[in-house]
Amino acid sequence: MGTRAMTTTVDPIATVPMPLLSRYAECTMWLARYMERIENLARIIDVTETFVRSGASDGWRAIVQINADEERFFATHDATTARSVITFYTIDTENPTSIVSLAHAARENARSLRPVISTEMWAQLNIFTKFVRSLGRDDIRPSEISQLCTRIKQDCQTHTGITEGTFYRDQASIFYNAGRHLERADQITRLIDIKYHTLLPSEAGVGSEVDISQWSAVLRSAAGYHAYRRVMSADIRPSSIVGFLLKSEAFPRSLSTNLRHLHSNITQLRRDYHLRGASHIVGRVEHLRNILDQQTATEIIVRGLHEFNDWIQNELQDIQREIANAFWPAPGAAVLAPETPELFPASSQSQSQS
Repeated sequence: MGTRAMTTTVDPIATVPMPLLSRYAECTMWLARYMERIENLARIIDVTETFVRSGASDGWRAIVQINADEERFFATHDATTARSVITFYTIDTENPTSIVSLAHAARENARSLRPVISTEMWAQLNIFTKFVRSLGRDDIRPSEISQLCTRIKQDCQTHTGITEGTFYRDQASIFYNAGRHLERADQITRLIDIKYHTLLPSEAGVGSEVDISQWSAVLRSAAGYHAYRRVMSADIRPSSIVGFLLKSEAFPRSLSTNLRHLHSNITQLRRDYHLRGASHIVGRVEHLRNILDQQTATEIIVRGLHEFNDWIQNELQDIQREIANAFWPAPGAAVLAPETPELFPASSQSQSQS
């Protein structure tokens, strides 16, 4: 009986991955960050409207403060009224941090990524951007703002779902996910900080009905109210809510969860794609995770919740700069030696939005 010749089939997919252009890496990361930022800005506007209705003093000013936009805002506005702040952060094309400006920036990054992203992603972003650009003053009245914010959040979540279902899993998707988790980590501290900046009425205090309703609004703004009540039941202490938003390993928007995913993303770039410059960034994220793990929520509050959030935001901005320096440095720019991260709290640092 003769022997049958054996043939070897080479899987064309199981080949060495193609390198990713640095400009594609940059655009995918910022596409993710801008879409997350739009969703979170809608959440912050929505929760502020709730704060104001519950009796918070000068709640609209808090949005300007936590985004470090005082200079830009007061250059064209006299006071932080509902109308002025909502206009500034939704339809003001002169404000680079407004929803309309962020939507335009997201679409421009997506346009640069047409060879990389799916047709479905591109089509949905076009529809969303057209909707945002069509908004007028009648659409952003305080009585309409909650419904508008809900629509914007849903459109951003649609983008996330389409991306999850259609974006090819290679380096580009890793940079996209790193941008999403970096932005979520930053924004959860800003959502918590809005409670710090929002003053209670003089007759209210910690544990009052107003205080409880505001902390509940913070949970809702982070899409975490039902998850929190599921695991914490009737515990509505501020320390428990802060601990959930900062340290939960199961809540998708917690600081801890997103630092863990960011660490995994950068590790994958180093391990699977051998990208130089990733090792120090991995160490920088590990440092943040260790600092967070070593403190209870109560300890963070006692030492200074606002100062901790401020420090985290600055550290995340440094990580973004190090990612840019490692993977898409400006032409002719010298590659800087990374600095040793400081232990929290070193000093109070001003906020700036990356």
